[in-house]
Amino acid sequence: MGVIARSAVLGLAAGGRSSVALAVPVHAATRGHDGPAARVLRGLATLAVLGECVVDKLPATPSRLVPPQIAGRLVAGATGAAALAVVDGRRFPAVVVAALAGGAGAFAGSVAGASWRQWAADDGPDALRPDVRAALVEDVVVLTTARALAH
Repeated sequence: MGVIARSAVLGLAAGGRSSVALAVPVHAATRGHDGPAARVLRGLATLAVLGECVVDKLPATPSRLVPPQIAGRLVAGATGAAALAVVDGRRFPAVVVAALAGGAGAFAGSVAGASWRQWAADDGPDALRPDVRAALVEDVVVLTTARALAH
């Protein structure tokens, strides 16, 4: 997969969990390195993603589509995509295009994720809150995508 497609897919994943936008380039950049610094970086990136997966399910967590949250996801998607392009050895023009693709992907992923959660929540009562059930499905999709991009 080319760097622009990977950037757009990373942006889509960042629309679901913004922390993956930075975790993927960290894991990609430290792949093959087993020193303490690389392990700490990978550990911190993984903790950030897992923490966001937990916080996302709290009732007080605001919608990802309100201005501060959507802006953060767009910045995360663009920054992560640019970092992924740099890790991939790309230079200036390709890095800018990757950032734009990552930002656009983050917007699309945010809207799609919020729409999915709303649709699933309207699906009826369940043992878990329907929104939590939908969020867990979203976690699986986002984390599987992030893992594929990092390797």
